[in-house]
Amino acid sequence: MSSSPLSSAQAARKALADQLDQIRRDAGLSGLELAARCGWHKSKSSRIARGLTVPSDSDIRAWCTACGSAEKAADLIAVSRTAESMYTQWRDLHRDGMRRVHQKTLPLYQRTRKFKVYASNVMPGMTQTAPYATGLLRSITTFQGTPDDVEDAVKARLKRSRVLHDASHQFALILEEAVLYYGVCDDEALAGQLDHLLGVSSLPNVSVGVIPFRARRTVWPLEAFYAFDESLVAVETLAAEVNVTAPGEIRTYLRAFAELAKIAVHGAEARSRIAKARSALG
Repeated sequence: MSSSPLSSAQAARKALADQLDQIRRDAGLSGLELAARCGWHKSKSSRIARGLTVPSDSDIRAWCTACGSAEKAADLIAVSRTAESMYTQWRDLHRDGMRRVHQKTLPLYQRTRKFKVYASNVMPGMTQTAPYATGLLRSITTFQGTPDDVEDAVKARLKRSRVLHDASHQFALILEEAVLYYGVCDDEALAGQLDHLLGVSSLPNVSVGVIPFRARRTVWPLEAFYAFDESLVAVETLAAEVNVTAPGEIRTYLRAFAELAKIAVHGAEARSRIAKARSALG
């Protein structure tokens, strides 16, 4: 299994660095000569070539021009932007609040036909009620210190979640049992959320699995991730969202999901565990 969800982004950045360094070598320039032509500190070209410094668009243009390959700059800038989109810090994504992110991902949710979601910390986003989402998003806003547009963000999240009730979309959801108990909102909101999850679990296009506390693990608890068909896996870390697009890594996450699904209980047993968590709230 991949050692880190950042590996796709790191590989993309390394590939860009290798391409830039190949252009330098083809031009017959040393790193020092390239830096001098670009007006940079002598170590900058080396740091870019080794993937230690992420080049800006202007850096790429300067590099290509200095090497007599200005025509390659546009394509390399596109490669760089793709690599950067793979790993995006939440503070950057939420710099204008969270509503915009939900609106931006709406088309992805609408075109995806098969969702596979592993939830290790909070309820899957598409299953969240307004009170639960409000408690969660307000905590995130406070922690990140980003603009507070929680009310609008919750509305956008619920709009995005309408696909759950469209039979043309299939959902396989796996939750760690602890998720049913985590108090990311007040008890009343959590009780309502668990009632809602029970209702969601009865939808014909939704499968809900719960991994019991004491289950024998063949796959250890992982970071939460969302698989959209077989084209993208979005991995949620504390600091950033990592978008995995490399086919090999996508297969790794889908394999992990399949193993986690084997550990989980489904059907009546899953609903029983959800109901037990609900009963604990009174």
